[in-house]
Amino acid sequence: MLSGVASAASRATDPGAYISFSPKAGAFSLIGAPVVVSRDDHPGVVRVAGDLRDDIERVTGVRPGDALAREVVLVGTIGRSPLIDGLIASGKLDVTGVRGRWETSLQTVVERPMAGVDRAFVVAGSDPRGTIFGAYDVSYGIGVSPWYWWDDVAPMRRDAVYVRPGRFSQGTPAVKYRGVFINDENPALGTWAPAYFGPGKAPGFPGGFNADFYARVFEVLLRLKANYLWPAVWGRAFAEDDPHNHARAKEYGIVMGTSHEAPMMRGIEEWNRHAVPAVRDADGEVVTPGHDPYGGTGEWSFRRNADAIKAYWRDGIRRMVDQDFEGVVTLGMRGNGDTSLPDGDGVELMREIIETQRGILKEVTGRPLAEIPQVWTLYKEVQRYWDRGLRAPDDVTVVLTDDNWGNIRKHPDPAAPPRPGGYGLYYHFDYVGVGRNYKWVDTTSLPNLWDQLHQAHAYGNHGLWMVNVGDLKGNELPTQFFMDYAWDPGRLDVDDIPAWEQRYARQHFGAAQAQAIAGVLATYGQLQSRRKPELLNRRITLAGSQVVYDDQATPFYGRELEQVTEEWRGLAKDAERIGKRLPAGAQDAWYELVGYEVLATANVYALREAEFTNLRYAAQGRAATNDLAAVAEAALQRDFAFADRFNSQVAGGKWRGFQTQPHIDYGDVERYGPNAPWQQPERNNVALPDVLFPAVERIDVPSAAELGVAVGGGPEEGTVLALSPYRTGPAPSIEVFNRGRAPFDYRVAASVPWITLDVPRGRVDQQVRVTPKVDWSKAPGGRTEAEVTVRGAGTSVTVPVVAENTSPRGLRGFVEADGYVAVDAEHHTRAVGTWRRIDRIGRTGAGMTPWPVTAPRQTPGRKGSPRLEYEVSLLKPGPVTVWAYLSPRNPALPTGGLRYALSFDDDVPQSVDIHAATGADDGLMNPQWARNTSDNVNVTSTRHAIARAGAHRLTFWMVDPTVVLQRLVIDTGGLRPTYLGPPESHRIR
Repeated sequence: MLSGVASAASRATDPGAYISFSPKAGAFSLIGAPVVVSRDDHPGVVRVAGDLRDDIERVTGVRPGDALAREVVLVGTIGRSPLIDGLIASGKLDVTGVRGRWETSLQTVVERPMAGVDRAFVVAGSDPRGTIFGAYDVSYGIGVSPWYWWDDVAPMRRDAVYVRPGRFSQGTPAVKYRGVFINDENPALGTWAPAYFGPGKAPGFPGGFNADFYARVFEVLLRLKANYLWPAVWGRAFAEDDPHNHARAKEYGIVMGTSHEAPMMRGIEEWNRHAVPAVRDADGEVVTPGHDPYGGTGEWSFRRNADAIKAYWRDGIRRMVDQDFEGVVTLGMRGNGDTSLPDGDGVELMREIIETQRGILKEVTGRPLAEIPQVWTLYKEVQRYWDRGLRAPDDVTVVLTDDNWGNIRKHPDPAAPPRPGGYGLYYHFDYVGVGRNYKWVDTTSLPNLWDQLHQAHAYGNHGLWMVNVGDLKGNELPTQFFMDYAWDPGRLDVDDIPAWEQRYARQHFGAAQAQAIAGVLATYGQLQSRRKPELLNRRITLAGSQVVYDDQATPFYGRELEQVTEEWRGLAKDAERIGKRLPAGAQDAWYELVGYEVLATANVYALREAEFTNLRYAAQGRAATNDLAAVAEAALQRDFAFADRFNSQVAGGKWRGFQTQPHIDYGDVERYGPNAPWQQPERNNVALPDVLFPAVERIDVPSAAELGVAVGGGPEEGTVLALSPYRTGPAPSIEVFNRGRAPFDYRVAASVPWITLDVPRGRVDQQVRVTPKVDWSKAPGGRTEAEVTVRGAGTSVTVPVVAENTSPRGLRGFVEADGYVAVDAEHHTRAVGTWRRIDRIGRTGAGMTPWPVTAPRQTPGRKGSPRLEYEVSLLKPGPVTVWAYLSPRNPALPTGGLRYALSFDDDVPQSVDIHAATGADDGLMNPQWARNTSDNVNVTSTRHAIARAGAHRLTFWMVDPTVVLQRLVIDTGGLRPTYLGPPESHRIR
């Protein structure tokens, strides 16, 4: 049974909060105190006592002994440790609120616990994992990072380490099973692990991961207070790759499972290595016979090869019984290779499969089924079975999933009767599939992650949480956050995220730079949430129901990419400056946890900016075209250099081969085949140092000078200079460029005196940017047309100018300029009802969501209905379109859709079903869904008639909870295409 567990009665604390580095009255000194454990305890507890000794030595330089002394650390499990049980029996140790609970620990100092011992610091667990988590909590408190080995984090040396007097517990975890799925591990982990730990032990499969590798995985999971693992799958078989793998998991106290596609404790690779499937014609007749070890046809098909499949499953459960390891059994069946079943998706077939599997479980184990932890994961197409009415037996945990891009697809129905097996969650930090693989660096937004985990917990999902971490290394920050939240959601509210980021930074780099590092990590997360780096070389468009991959265009428009790249450059400079302030012993950890992902991603943006500007310049014949080609190629070489530093220099080459994940030349169908729009290239970019996709261009630049002029401002390019006193963002500008090699003199002049130019004359080698300035006190009121003339190289170009000089009288709120009004969600004039601001969840700012997330559906337009009101000023009457930028949530509630409503002034609100409006379908993973998730926003629109110019009230009405509003943009007729949306409008208060 995988139900949630209540918190312990003991005093809950932040991890390690009972540790002090200065003496306190009654405190217990850890320096010099032996760490003692009973050999009768669980092997994992005996082992963790050794880790605690190692950790104390890492911090203090003094290694603890393991024999009783006057002052001693006692580590043990209630009911398994004679040391702990003796203290309880003598009345020295009160385990109220701990005994009998799940994975709960107690840390306390006991006076005169036994003969010959004056004081003991006791770490007592309700069960073996409770003890293990309690011991590792001490390690965390004294300054040892859970990632000390995985990221070469050297703890700060301390001359004094004390335990405060009192009674401390981290409580009982809110989520019972908490784990990671190591997945999509090629090429990075699959290259590094066999080279570092030695090859797998299955004959003919040297790429397998052995028990020494998994020991390091198990340790970091336990240090994170995780207890559960789905092992690596692609080309790997946990049980076969090392016969000691399951025994090592048992020794450490890790619960083993298998992924959503691998039922009955058997990885799919175990089948693939030993079975050759029969080949059939269109009529289903066997053309080429197949075989498997069970005398079947070799097909992964329950319809055509049921007897062999059943025998295969029976062996998986028998192995679990014979080896006596703790496991959670996956039920159901998916197609081989993480696809839908080749047998079709009939409900009766899936019901038969699950009933068959449970029959095998009961037969082989001899135990009541309710005592065997089981899960059925509604991944991708499997959710359709549930939607069609198929229900798993009540003792089975039903694992709901995200859409592979961090947006949960379904929550438990609050109106449904409770299920003893409860619900679980399968979530992604890493993915292979449409719209594009994302496997390279951490791209998780902590505010978005918080929102989704909060929703899951609020709707009663707390039986089992699993997250796909890819290679694990590289996703340290979100993995630690995920586990911290799963342990105690009440300790991690959305407003606590900045403090959590500072604790994370302090744990790895010390207090001096913790705030600055946390700021870099926060900004990094928001910039990454705009778009995955792998997706920077295409703009997705739609043609009917088909996605068109325009691989010759960046997803950003005009100067928008320039602005975004500059933000990344600024972040990289901040990161480098902070890194230089850290001591030498922190440099490896800095590069692994912060430096590489920031610097390398910023460099990819610089590469893309040069690459796509080069393509645009080539079309315009600019003299700067070839220089930008060289800039892009130099950035590609820097990308290789960043990876080489990680592979060859960090930690003395410990991570050689780890940074091998392709992330630049996606999309080349000619080179990589029909899946190239989303699938990674088959070989690493380093093998192709002279290739960029799309390829940069070089042009023949004539010797004679030739004038060229381009008009742009903000994210757009155009032919008209649009000027307004209420314009925001970068000023519109004129680029005076050369199409030849010879430089020339230029002059720029306006046709009216109230327009001046910042650099009205000069000399152009390749190009110069000229920005107009307007004296609005002298400009005529209303709309005025003028001209700016550019002369040079014996010719001239005239640029039209339109100036809108509207009097501020009667204008309030956000004012129209350039044909639009843009408002960020958090800048409402009035909020009715309860709303929650989630900082940094938007691509450009915060988001607003109705609160609580479990609130019932509302009827918009009623008095008191929850709503956000925005004051805006429009310059003319007429039709407008309002675009709502929303986080790309799925209709996860049983209300039939996900809705909001919009209105102006006292008009009747227009209700929008977000997914019906766009056609996005997470179940089918269709083109519109691929666009929304790739863009990380769902943009929908409503049309309105504005009867008069002036101030208006725009109202965003709550209909359903879980909707997150990021921005509202009113198109009054001049809105130009952008990726992030136009800059927020000028506000008159």
